[in-house]
Amino acid sequence: MSIELYKDPQHACVMFTDLVPEEAEAVQANQFLIVDHDEGVILDPGGNMTYNELSLTMRQYIAPQHLDYILASHADPDIIASLDRWMTATQAKLVISKLWARFAPHFCKLGKTDDRVIAVPDEGGRLRFGRTELWLLPAHFMHAEGNFQFYDPVSKILFSGDLGVSLVSGEQASHFLESLTPMPPGMEAFHRRYMVSNKILKLWARMVRELDIAMIAPQHGAPLKGAAIGQLLDWLDNLDCGIDLMGAAQYQVPTAAMRI
Repeated sequence: MSIELYKDPQHACVMFTDLVPEEAEAVQANQFLIVDHDEGVILDPGGNMTYNELSLTMRQYIAPQHLDYILASHADPDIIASLDRWMTATQAKLVISKLWARFAPHFCKLGKTDDRVIAVPDEGGRLRFGRTELWLLPAHFMHAEGNFQFYDPVSKILFSGDLGVSLVSGEQASHFLESLTPMPPGMEAFHRRYMVSNKILKLWARMVRELDIAMIAPQHGAPLKGAAIGQLLDWLDNLDCGIDLMGAAQYQVPTAAMRI
């Protein structure tokens, strides 16, 4: 099922929440398509289990030959494990952190990514497509070493990758969160483990407060809008996570036998 997060006569932002089968015992993941003046980009297209349905459904909005870029926030399997198939079916270029630019070809057959990988410098940049641009925002160590989020100034949507995540089903992810009271399932535990430190969260929150944000759309779980946006920023600004929580107790020689 596709969900239009934004649509005007020339620009559309579409989310797919339920392409990962629940019986697959895999984490729920969202994929995103942005189209502007008949040119498009896909954000974090996912693994092989999402490829067929995504490639078929996106044709309602754009033909594969008009896909300019595949944007990857980082290089996890749920982000771009299907890269080989996209490199075969389209002429799109992969846009990914310079830290992962030489790792991404491992997802593909030899030569498939030649001259088709755009390595993004740590400071990010603004990527032109259609008659607009996407802002590639530094989001390093949230959770990957080289990590980017994507801001669309037309729709004012921040595509936040692994930030703002909730752990819900694909159907539940199709419903917007307008308040974080109560905190949605899995959000606190996820951020405490996957975000590296409160220092990084504070730097990120200071940066994104400069943006005019109508919606935050994470790669897992439900999009946030309304009061939930400010609540998320305030909460993250004060959240101890990652190495803030680690000490000697977490680094001990194991003694327990694993059950197979």
